[in-house]
Amino acid sequence: MSLVRLNIKGISYSQTQSGAYALILSEVDGKRKLPIVIGAFEAQSIAIALEKEIEPPRPLTHDLFKSFSDRFDIIVKQVIIHKLIDGVFYASLVCERNKVEEIIDSRTSDAIALALRFSAPIFTYKTILEKAGIILKNDSENQENDISSNDDLMFDDLKFEKEKVESNKDSYNTKTIEQLHQLLTKAVAGEDYEAAAKIRDEISKR
Repeated sequence: MSLVRLNIKGISYSQTQSGAYALILSEVDGKRKLPIVIGAFEAQSIAIALEKEIEPPRPLTHDLFKSFSDRFDIIVKQVIIHKLIDGVFYASLVCERNKVEEIIDSRTSDAIALALRFSAPIFTYKTILEKAGIILKNDSENQENDISSNDDLMFDDLKFEKEKVESNKDSYNTKTIEQLHQLLTKAVAGEDYEAAAKIRDEISKR
């Protein structure tokens, strides 16, 4: 089975599913998107890895795994989303130490959080993308946006378990840039990474 490389398109908070986030993976050489519902902690960890200026005062679990791996010369070469059963995605970490390769089973959200920290590519099989991939209504063939510019990605084009998932809107849009930066600093200091990610999204829109 042939592999298809994926990039991270963006993350959005679901107002219809409490505590759930939508992670969107985008086909590198195509227009299809792969939506995956993840938990709040994993969404925070992925958002922090994407946004370099947000540094937690203490290492998160995925940061600890990266430090541990570095200490013992273990690298994550790639992540493969290899299975989809009853709406649940399964992933594997392809790791290497002393030129010996090992494959480790992982939750997809954890695998992607680690892939970001190791700068490892993310793949899935063509059959999975054909089964679960979608094309957003507002996508065009020549539209190439980086992660920071995809905060306006509207998830009302997506459906998860027959529920409409909308992009999060909150009171941050009434704040000034200076106020937002102050709130961001406070959120990071208080380890409220969910709020930090939302504030960062609002700053990037200005």
